[in-house]
Amino acid sequence: MIPCAVYPSPPLRSAPLYALTSAVLPTEQWHPAGGDGKAQIRGTMLLLLIIAGLGVVTLLVILFAPHIRKYAAGGVCMSTARLDGKTVLITGANTGIGKETVRDLAIRGARVIMACRDVEKGEEAAASIRAAYSKADVEVRELDLADTCSIRAFAQKFLREVTHLHILINNAGVMMCPYTKTIDGFEMHIGVNHLGHFLLTSLLIGLLKRSAPARIIVVSSLAHNFGWVRFHDLHSQGSYNSGLAYCQSKLANVLFARELARRLKGTNVTVNSVHPGTVNSDLTRHSTLMTIFMTVFSMFVKTPREGAQTSIYCAAAEELHSVSGKHFSDCAPAFVAPQGRSEETARRLWDVSCELLGIEWD
Repeated sequence: MIPCAVYPSPPLRSAPLYALTSAVLPTEQWHPAGGDGKAQIRGTMLLLLIIAGLGVVTLLVILFAPHIRKYAAGGVCMSTARLDGKTVLITGANTGIGKETVRDLAIRGARVIMACRDVEKGEEAAASIRAAYSKADVEVRELDLADTCSIRAFAQKFLREVTHLHILINNAGVMMCPYTKTIDGFEMHIGVNHLGHFLLTSLLIGLLKRSAPARIIVVSSLAHNFGWVRFHDLHSQGSYNSGLAYCQSKLANVLFARELARRLKGTNVTVNSVHPGTVNSDLTRHSTLMTIFMTVFSMFVKTPREGAQTSIYCAAAEELHSVSGKHFSDCAPAFVAPQGRSEETARRLWDVSCELLGIEWD
């Protein structure tokens, strides 16, 4: 056997990095130093930061949920005053804060009359209240605040059958609905939220005076801060924005309450307006954006029961027996916008309202 010389194989030369990666990724997808690669890295980092931020926020919300809910709930009526022998009338009482106000005042012993446009829904609400509290003295009567004939018929029957009225809560309202008019041709927000309650109160004011001490509570809103009474176009015929129309009607509520309080001095009938807070109720049904907001951020808004607390406070608290012409929120006096404090605007709105409704109310 002839020995063979064994020569070491020449060392393999490493393939360039680009050649190796090219075998894995197509050339057009591999740009280690290109602008697209950097953009992808930045995009990935931004996405990770967003996810991490959302995770932190979610964790904080979970940890502080009890404190957030307590803050969002706002003030609570601490009064334990009984209302035995008192008669209460609440408009828009079949749902939301109206229904919760009925429930509370009925538990306090009051006879509560629920004025509702939809009598069937009103009866369902009354039945649920009786089911929860068997002694509740609640009854339902039909009232459509978008129809002055309905308001007059309601008041006529009410005065014929009810001998006393100690508390009137003008609670019903519409919010951000499409442009529509009442039966009498008024823009829906100003027609229902202001003029309807203005007429109803004027028809019942004599009974309230005879039942004194008596209270009138007008449910307004923080939205009055963003409202202006457009006397030149009160019914938004020139231009219409549902949000601004709502704000105008809520400002009208505040002005009406303050002017009525001024006119009722010395009668032992008090008048106050309230802001219930941002409440998750079907009042927002006409606004998809508001409905989504209420659903997503439900932890940060009030429930109907929480929203009813200020109305309950103004109706029952003994310390408010002589307080009139004030605005309340979270069961405490609240700020009124400058336009809501204008006596000149309040008097002018009063006169215009009487003219539109065809009534005289001095």
